Amino acid sequence: MNGWQQALLVVLIMIAAISDTTASRPNTASERSKAGSSANGISEQRAIAIAQQHFRGRVLAINRTDNLYRIKILSDQGIVHTILINAQNGAVVSTH
Repeated sequence: MNGWQQALLVVLIMIAAISDTTASRPNTASERSKAGSSANGISEQRAIAIAQQHFRGRVLAINRTDNLYRIKILSDQGIVHTILINAQNGAVVSTH
């Protein structure tokens, strides 16, 4: 086996090892929120839907800290609104 074949074999082994360790975990934010939506409160998608009932527009960011989702929405008028939503029950805590 020459040098490039050995290098290719090493790379393939590394890819297989990485794939095995990440296959059982959710990879994207939406997969994580779906996987933990019932045990950890509402999902990100549900929080966004609740926020968009108050302000229509494009979601700029969503962050979860402890029991709150902070969602920033850019309205059609160019105003950025921040909505805080209780991550356990979906109640709107504040809007500004």
